[in-house]
Amino acid sequence: MKRILTALVVILCSVSLIGCESMTKQDMGVVTGGVAGGLLGSTVGQGSGRVLAIAAGTIAGALIGGAIGKNMDDTDKLKMNQALESNNVGQPAYWSNNNSGATYQVTPTKNVTVDGNPYCREYRTVANIGGKKQQMYGTACRQPDGSWQAVSN
Repeated sequence: MKRILTALVVILCSVSLIGCESMTKQDMGVVTGGVAGGLLGSTVGQGSGRVLAIAAGTIAGALIGGAIGKNMDDTDKLKMNQALESNNVGQPAYWSNNNSGATYQVTPTKNVTVDGNPYCREYRTVANIGGKKQQMYGTACRQPDGSWQAVSN
């Protein structure tokens, strides 16, 4: 089981790194959501039920992450960066996108270290897109230029 999960994470991480510049917002959302969903699914069940939970979590996470990523524009990314940089753990940031009509809530949930980078945070995003509420969990790390980038840990 652990091998399956490890392989899934390695594959998704590899895909996210290949051609990173050419990936769309939706692609990044799919990868991030898929990894997060797979990891959440791995905490449920045992044996074949656990494999099913990982698969279901990965698919659900990819769909939700893709929908959120597809709708985020540069202003939304800036607001998300500001929330990850400035908000305390547990303190949500709220905003509305006047162009898309979507509303967002981003809450840093935990400070973590990923691959030696101590400036990383786990976060929860709740988005209302087209009247549908969607929720995604992820991890992002501050880059040398000060921006935040979603990572798979």
